[in-house]
This record gives sequence, structure tokens and C-alpha cells, in this order.
Amino acid sequence: MLALAAAVSTGRIPDAEIAVVISDKPGAVGLASARELGLNTIVIERRGRSRDEHDEEIVAALRDCGVELVCLAGYMRLVSRSFIETFRNRIINIHPSLSPAFPGLGAQSQALEYGVKWTGCTVHFVDETLDGGPIIAQRLVPVMDDDTEETLSARILEQEHELYVEALALVVSGHYEIVGRRVIRSPTI
Repeated sequence: MLALAAAVSTGRIPDAEIAVVISDKPGAVGLASARELGLNTIVIERRGRSRDEHDEEIVAALRDCGVELVCLAGYMRLVSRSFIETFRNRIINIHPSLSPAFPGLGAQSQALEYGVKWTGCTVHFVDETLDGGPIIAQRLVPVMDDDTEETLSARILEQEHELYVEALALVVSGHYEIVGRRVIRSPTI
């Protein structure tokens, strides 16, 4: 969220503004950081409600704030079908692997356990699949022989901050089209 906020404020993502930062956790570090930046923040706690009930409240808040594009950052929960339908092809997520490999939690440990030599990060549109929507952009990260989950995660996170900004700038520009499951960049004018 901070990388996206910085990119918006410096013009790296032109013609964009952050309308609201929403979290389900009142003590989330991202909320405090967003407040320090003067961004509008809302807490919508789960309070034992179903996913659909919780997401309905989030969708209502997003609509009230005039949100056109939803960027998930550290939101470790699947969104409901109705949330996806409301913002179809307008919800973006980042995942710390080269999707479709290693979906879900623990992608870095999965990569290490599997013994891959390369992993990375993926920015994708959110659909009904787990970390499997149409891929906007990916970045490679080598897996070193002496990597731990922590060292690999740190290198991937550096790339995630850059890649998310680049992918969001592309989406905001509108210079792409979704064809099936593919995101194809359009020639710029």
C-alpha cells in the first residue's frame, strides 16, 4: 500500500488517486501509515460474520467512496463471488510466486520445498480462482542455494513493490485488453 501511495503521489501512476484504504483489522500497520499520509481510512471488522456479509459492507464503502479499481495489498482472505462480480476485472492482487505456481499461503516456502531455481511475483486480476486470475505482470527472482524463507521473501518483496506500481500504472492507463485469461498490452499512442 505504501509503495502504491508513493507512486500515486509522485506521478508514477498518473491520473490516479487513492480514495480509501480499508482494513478488517483496527490495529493494522497499513492503516496507521495511511492516516499519516492523510489518506481516508475505514475499518470494517469481520465480527464473526460470513464472508458475503463482510464483503457487502466493504463493497458499500467502496461505492460510497467512488472507487473504480480495488488494489488488494496484504488482504489474506478470498473475496466473495458478489464482490468479484461487482468489480469484475477491476480488482488487482499481488502474489509472491510466478502464478500459476504455488497459490495460496506460504508460496515462498513452497518454492523452496519444491526446489525451483526461479520464483518471483505476479500481479493479476482477481477472479474466482485462488491467485489465478488473468496475469497483468510478472517478475523473476532467483532462488539461491542458501536461501531461507525469510531471505527469499525479502528479495521477492522488493520486486513486488516495483511490479505492483508498474502493473497498476498499466491498468490505470487503459492500454491493455483482457482476452480470455490473457492481459495484452495495447500499443501506446
